[in-house]
Amino acid sequence: MSEITEQFTSGLPKAELHLHIEGTLEPELKLKLAKRNNVDIGQTTIEEVQKTYQYDDLASFLNVYYPAMNVLQTEQDFYDLAFAYLSKAAQNNVRHVEIFFDPQAHTSRGISFKTVIDGLYQATVDARALNVEAALIMCFLRDFSKESARKTLEEALIYKDKIVGVGLDSDEHNNPPLKFARQFEDAAAAGLHRTVHCDIDQKDSIEHIRQALEIMEVERLDHGTNIVEDPDLVNLVAKKQIGLTSCPLSNGFVSPEMKGKEVLELLDQGVKVSIHSDDPAYFGGYISDNYFAIAKKFNLSREQVVQLARNSFETSWISPEQKNIYLNELSEYVKNN
Repeated sequence: MSEITEQFTSGLPKAELHLHIEGTLEPELKLKLAKRNNVDIGQTTIEEVQKTYQYDDLASFLNVYYPAMNVLQTEQDFYDLAFAYLSKAAQNNVRHVEIFFDPQAHTSRGISFKTVIDGLYQATVDARALNVEAALIMCFLRDFSKESARKTLEEALIYKDKIVGVGLDSDEHNNPPLKFARQFEDAAAAGLHRTVHCDIDQKDSIEHIRQALEIMEVERLDHGTNIVEDPDLVNLVAKKQIGLTSCPLSNGFVSPEMKGKEVLELLDQGVKVSIHSDDPAYFGGYISDNYFAIAKKFNLSREQVVQLARNSFETSWISPEQKNIYLNELSEYVKNN
């Protein structure tokens, strides 16, 4: 039986590095925004919305996920979405968060990039009053074209001061990282950080991880736990201290063991793996719930849980000085709890 309690994981200072803001759209807010914007979503109660959150693989999840975004129409909507999440982050003692957002999912339905980023960014500014520091990571949708990605990056660079990095997400099948190598090179040249989703148990998982690490030279891997199948790549991420962001509860929808064994194997080998919540409104838990779920199922020690939190700060895109502040907070918390 793990010595870790829900109270301990909730109070643990931590960074969240794998969080899709569109994946925090709770049924209550979805209904509220649908009513505000006169969008017919086909449901009128929270229970009806919850029943639509049914899926068993990445493709079926995305078929629910993207249509739900139709309720997001105005700058205020994006602000409300982000601030609701950031309020929960504060309750989970998330000290720093790097938030994914998918502009193409909105511009493709007529919402301007400016509307999206202005709403999200203002929420990150206001969240400082909650004692949460937040930054934005703009993701390319990998099932869109390279040309769409090019145009999206071109527009994003107008707002470069509001974006810390770029990522790559959505349906990985037949959409390898190298499809977007040029956009990642251009983002790097503009001074942006880079991370790539390498989802669990996908076709060509190892090849996609290899492309991201060896050719595109990303600074983090999102998910990526299939890397244990290639010891050479494990050695590479350990040596370069490249972070892997694992999301146990969302993993649990396609892998009964939540990829927990892989997380522990990577942790034991000195890989900077950390725990996050992915799309918490859809997968049944925010970041502290993810920590507790893996700790309970795999009987994690305090030292292992604390190392996961330490890794989250160490692989975040903040200054060394800020990292030290958070790491000291973490040490103080462990000493007193």
